[in-house]
Amino acid sequence: VYGRRWLVLLLFSLLGFAQGLVWNTWGPIQNSARLAFGFSGWDIALLVFWGPIGFAPCFFFMWLMDKKGLRVTVLLTSSLMVLGAGLRCVPVSDLEIRKKLIHGGQLLNGLAGPTVMNAAPFLSTTWFSPDERATATAIASLLNYLGSAGAFLVGPLVVPPPNGSAHLVSQSNTQHIKDRIEAVLYAEFGMVSLIFSAALAYFPSRPPFPPSVAAASQRLSYRRSFCRLLSNFRFLMIALAYAIPLGVFSGWSGVLDLILTPIHISQVDAGWIGFWSIVGGCVVGIAMAR
Repeated sequence: VYGRRWLVLLLFSLLGFAQGLVWNTWGPIQNSARLAFGFSGWDIALLVFWGPIGFAPCFFFMWLMDKKGLRVTVLLTSSLMVLGAGLRCVPVSDLEIRKKLIHGGQLLNGLAGPTVMNAAPFLSTTWFSPDERATATAIASLLNYLGSAGAFLVGPLVVPPPNGSAHLVSQSNTQHIKDRIEAVLYAEFGMVSLIFSAALAYFPSRPPFPPSVAAASQRLSYRRSFCRLLSNFRFLMIALAYAIPLGVFSGWSGVLDLILTPIHISQVDAGWIGFWSIVGGCVVGIAMAR
């Protein structure tokens, strides 16, 4: 094994963290976003839903990773994230156009999901010894969720909630909320751009020599592997046992503030609830993997 494996893991984990942070930008500040950009409840739900929609071409990204390696896949993924985060920052005065740009940016960020959430086992097999592989996989996978938790913390603490009912909110307060949201968007764009630049400067596909027999073994063809997995009943049961609760929890957490607003839980309190629920899972997940 090579010491640089930890740098590769760090860059990939930061990419996953940023993707989760960008994906969960709007849910924790949905009340403020409604006022500043004219979003409806449907808009907030759709902004969260672009993440799962981005998984539609997931098999393309997995094929690309098998054929071209980690570097090409990670650079393509991070470039989509930079473009998506940049679209959300375009200063257009027309709110309808701005909303479309924000939706487009969320979709591009969602397209990065298949890589940041699925490539962790491939990265750990390629770079880490067998006794470190579970830990490396957990770190690379769970940092994406930690980014979502960060959005629960950053958004409500940086962006103030609306004061009073919608028709009593002053124009200056609305502009202040909009300015704070845009500050968050610019900060996320800067973070994603920095991670992309670091990956562009150094993110090799594989080490000079494989760290284990598994990493050196010949991989099956993509089509053959896919057919064998779909015909493996045990694999399908494990996949469903993993995917169903994860999908329910992710969908619920993305619109947590939207769910809790009718029962008079504040934006900040909802953010703390979401933050600790995800952080608890990340800490225990990494500990269990180790």
